[in-house]
Amino acid sequence: MATFVLIPGAWHGAWTFEPLARSLRAEGHEAYPVTLTGIGARKHLLHAGINLDTHIADVVNLLEDEDISDAILVGHSYGGMVITGAADRLPDRVAGLVYVDATVPENGDSVWSLVTDNEREWYLNGVGEDGYTSAPLDFFDPRATPHPLPSLMQAIRLTGTLDRFGQKDYVYATGWPTESPFKVTYERLAADPAWRARAVDSGHNVMRDAPDELLKVLLGNAAAA
Repeated sequence: MATFVLIPGAWHGAWTFEPLARSLRAEGHEAYPVTLTGIGARKHLLHAGINLDTHIADVVNLLEDEDISDAILVGHSYGGMVITGAADRLPDRVAGLVYVDATVPENGDSVWSLVTDNEREWYLNGVGEDGYTSAPLDFFDPRATPHPLPSLMQAIRLTGTLDRFGQKDYVYATGWPTESPFKVTYERLAADPAWRARAVDSGHNVMRDAPDELLKVLLGNAAAA
């Protein structure tokens, strides 16, 4: 049995991973879809001080509070920043990593530095309303909520590299309407024998568009771990 901790991307809550979590539980695994501070069901906690460190702490605290020692951390999009930071802080509690069309940062990177001008324009959408949140785009699920902009701007601070973790998967979505900001990351990792990287015929929301393919990747990571 593996324990999956599922981290959504910007603007999204645990609901985006809940169908996948049910499938993982049906396979006999534990699954914890996470809603990060200030977003979704925790939107009442939104304030200007929430940043990337806050969201990393959300996951670190979950691992410690639930005494999880075999976590497979799964991060979608912005969630790649969060799982990288959490794994760096508690490497002994992490058995595997799965990045789902996500950022894979090195020390000093931010989401802002890793994406294209197209995504940066998205992030600034709605910021004029309060100065510190990015508004959901019009085509998002109606459950999407404003996202704390500092979390997208803050540079990650890492003490080590991902070489410490043996089981690493990357899932790349090929169905972006514009050029994917993750293309360069996918091509780099596909050439690295330490990673299992695969492309799937899916939009960015892989959990919705290619759930069976994603489930196979997660179960494969668990089996290898």
